[in-house]
Amino acid sequence: MLTRPPFAVAFFFSGATGPELNCRPMHDDTLPDEIQPRKRRKGIYVLPNLFTLAALFGGFYSIVMAMNGRFDLAALGVFAAMVLDSLDGRVARMTNTQSAFGEQMDSLSDMVSFGAAPALIAYEWSLKGLGRWGWIAAFVYCACAALRLARFNVNTGVVDKRWFQGLPSPAAAALVAGFIWLMTEWGKRGGEVLYLSWTQITWITFAFTLYAGLSMVTNAPFYSFKDIQMKKSVPFAAIVLIALGIAVINIHPPTVLFGLFVAYGLSGYAVYGWRKAKGQPASVISISTDEPDERGLHN
Repeated sequence: MLTRPPFAVAFFFSGATGPELNCRPMHDDTLPDEIQPRKRRKGIYVLPNLFTLAALFGGFYSIVMAMNGRFDLAALGVFAAMVLDSLDGRVARMTNTQSAFGEQMDSLSDMVSFGAAPALIAYEWSLKGLGRWGWIAAFVYCACAALRLARFNVNTGVVDKRWFQGLPSPAAAALVAGFIWLMTEWGKRGGEVLYLSWTQITWITFAFTLYAGLSMVTNAPFYSFKDIQMKKSVPFAAIVLIALGIAVINIHPPTVLFGLFVAYGLSGYAVYGWRKAKGQPASVISISTDEPDERGLHN
């Protein structure tokens, strides 16, 4: 009859010594119930932060150009910051140079480029003609951008990475800056554009600014494109479609880009409506701290 070996014998054959007695499991083929998430490394890496600083310069450049009345260049600065912002994280992951410092630097850069810059551009371009209503709309946008970035940093490990919780700040900035770029290309500031009076254009800017700002703090799911694997092999047709996409954008960049971001800015509410129709749990605004979208903010 086989008997269970005494604890000392089992401990000897497990290979554990000294302090490992209190922390190592009895069997090597067992895993701990909870695995602690990997912490970001501390340190400052040049390559990813170079892209982040370049994106920050794009936002600063936009503000300076808006102050000098060059609103076309101001809008281009915002779009350039968008491209650079999409690269810094990918470069950090590809080169294994992710760090806590880089995360904080990226958020601060986003606040300038996609929070303060679009609000100031819109205010300088037309909103200041509305008096207090103009700066209220600009402030609401800027405040919502800050709230959205803070919520994103806290909820990173809670929400589904395939979907953004609320309109991402670069897309919100593209809505505001894209509309100004489009109007600047099609008409003259202070005059009529497409049979619209300047007063009408000003109120449309007011509506776009509020819509973009408030959409950032909703729970509407916007596709993040993060599940697209850049390292995987793709069919030849995919490269052809990319080439066609570049060609279409170059037909008239302000019109095409603004149209794309308008469609994206509405897509989150379309997905919300589809989920609601299917009976899936979905909400535009969280009204309780017990909702799944609020877990990272209160737990």
